[in-house]
Amino acid sequence: MAVDDRSDGNITAQQLAQLGITDPVKVRETIREEKITGPTSGMCPGYAQANLVVLPKEYAYDFLLFTQRNPKSCPVLEVSEEGDRYLRRIAPGADIASEIPKYRIYEKGVLTGEYTNVESFWRKDLVSFLIGCSFSFESELLDAGIEVRHISMGCNVPMYITNIECEPAGIFSGKMVVSMRPIPYEQIVKAVTVTGQMPKVHGTPIHIGDPSVIGIKDVNKPDFGDAVSIMPGEVPVFWCCGVTPQSVVMNVKPSFCITHAPGHMLITDVKNTELKN
Repeated sequence: MAVDDRSDGNITAQQLAQLGITDPVKVRETIREEKITGPTSGMCPGYAQANLVVLPKEYAYDFLLFTQRNPKSCPVLEVSEEGDRYLRRIAPGADIASEIPKYRIYEKGVLTGEYTNVESFWRKDLVSFLIGCSFSFESELLDAGIEVRHISMGCNVPMYITNIECEPAGIFSGKMVVSMRPIPYEQIVKAVTVTGQMPKVHGTPIHIGDPSVIGIKDVNKPDFGDAVSIMPGEVPVFWCCGVTPQSVVMNVKPSFCITHAPGHMLITDVKNTELKN
């Protein structure tokens, strides 16, 4: 079932909280029923979320090497067996083809569609990579008294393609993608400290301050996600983002790839505390 970007009828993080639905298994069931098709930021506070990259086996070794050479952008949480749709470690039994709110299909580097379910695209030669997501540390920021603006605004996090080259591996190369959260100047050290405790979900920021230094021409025009307000006294802070593989896929053009739609993550059974140093 193809979907557009509208969220009509979609259950939001705020509504889930009001309903008292905070268990990842229950939320994934709701996603599988296509009652949640929007961004997952703020859902299941305290539980890690994950990005998705699914590639034919012929590319799997090169991509695994790419993740090892770029661990800040692509911290691997789980790799599936060839052809296996069901996870074993971070969300045992979860169906990777139906329990993410929105997927993207790329063919030869071109985005050919967005879907709420990719079962019909599944092949026996596919290998899934689950990569840590910065949504995971947002509940930690909130617990530390730091506002997360896109959660407050009820929208997706802004994400940008930078001028920072990833370390190439095999066929894979391309630009790093970052996510941005405006942080009051006096809370930046705290934000760095909090996120630095969680390297498996990108850890410390990659850049703080002037967006143009990392190739972002207009911080109000993200390449993925939504623009957010930056208030007086706030500084844009940028973290590595698990959408980086999509930038790389568009660059190197493998024959086929399934990813999550930016901001639409797999909610895992892993607690954030398990990902801390």
